[in-house]
Amino acid sequence: MSSSRSPSPDMVIARKGRLRQRYDNEYRLVAGCVPYRAKKDEGNPCRLAGDPEQVEVLMISTPNRTDMVFPKGGWEDDEDVYQAASREAMEEAGVKGIIDRDTLGHWVFKSKSSKSSQSSSSPRGACKGYMFAMEVTEELESWPEQATHGRRWVSPGEAYQLCRYEWMREALTALLERLSMIEPVADQSSMYIMMKATSDSAVALC
Repeated sequence: MSSSRSPSPDMVIARKGRLRQRYDNEYRLVAGCVPYRAKKDEGNPCRLAGDPEQVEVLMISTPNRTDMVFPKGGWEDDEDVYQAASREAMEEAGVKGIIDRDTLGHWVFKSKSSKSSQSSSSPRGACKGYMFAMEVTEELESWPEQATHGRRWVSPGEAYQLCRYEWMREALTALLERLSMIEPVADQSSMYIMMKATSDSAVALC
């Protein structure tokens, strides 16, 4: 190991494997969240006040990629969907917080490793993902998947540019609308684009 820091004795270990994975027929069920907080500013009394520049969202990196994602992962049979989303945020991003139980939406993710069917409508090898808003209340100094997932607080505008998949932009738009941010706009100078989701589903890689 390259790090000299020893793990805390109460450090939670990330879950591995799919022995307890939930399925809906042939769809693998996953859960995740868009972590957010009021932007840290001496003049900001922890209020969002309808301005997207007063909010930051947390994204995570993966090895050898320049784009980023929101934390998500398998929903297991000993937890509800909110617990699964919270666990993934802690394991992948090292944050804890308050989950809004009103989902931002659900999407279908076509597995990049699936070769079982040529039909894009086949559920075989695909995932159903449920995304939630999480107001972050605690940021851990170390977390289970720190070696493979770096984390970064970004503005909504940066997040739109960094999102790996279109469905992530839709989830982010849903979050900003829920927080009563400004209406979707297209500012070509900053590439700050809020795209109205036209449905609660999309196809992407998981």
